[in-house]
Amino acid sequence: MVSVNMAAIPSELAASALFGSARGAFTGANQAVPGYFQQAEGGTLFLDEIGDAAPEVQPQLLRALQQREIQAVGGPIRRVDVRVISATHRDLAKEKETGGFREDLYYRLNVVGLRLPSLAERPEDIALLARHFLASMAARYGRDKAS
Repeated sequence: MVSVNMAAIPSELAASALFGSARGAFTGANQAVPGYFQQAEGGTLFLDEIGDAAPEVQPQLLRALQQREIQAVGGPIRRVDVRVISATHRDLAKEKETGGFREDLYYRLNVVGLRLPSLAERPEDIALLARHFLASMAARYGRDKAS
C-alpha cells in the first residue's frame, strides 16, 4: 500500500509525483523516477485529501482510473494494476457542483462512499477515545494511567 497526501504535492509537481518521469524528461532528470501509481503496482494507492488534487492533474487521474493507463512525464503510456482508495475532509458533492472538482472524477472515485462524522457530531466518543489514547501512551512509556 502506498499512501499519498495530495495536499502536500505542489500542483506543478503532481503529474511527475503520481505518474513518474522518464530519464531526460526535464533538466536534471538523469534517471527515470517511478511515480506513486508505479510504486503501488499490484496493490493499493491511498490518495489522502483527494479534494486538494490540482485541477491540472484531475484529468490524468481520471484516465488512470478509467483506462488503467498512466503516462510518466516524458515517457510512454503504460498499463497499471492499482486499487485506489481516496479520502478528503471536503464535501466533494458540493465541490463538483461549483466546479471545484471534476464531476466525472467524483463519480469514478465515489463507488463506495463512507462518511465518518466528526467528533463534534458524536461527543459520546470523546471520553472513550481519550481513555484509549491514555492507556496506549501509559503502556508505551511504562507509566500508570492515573499519574
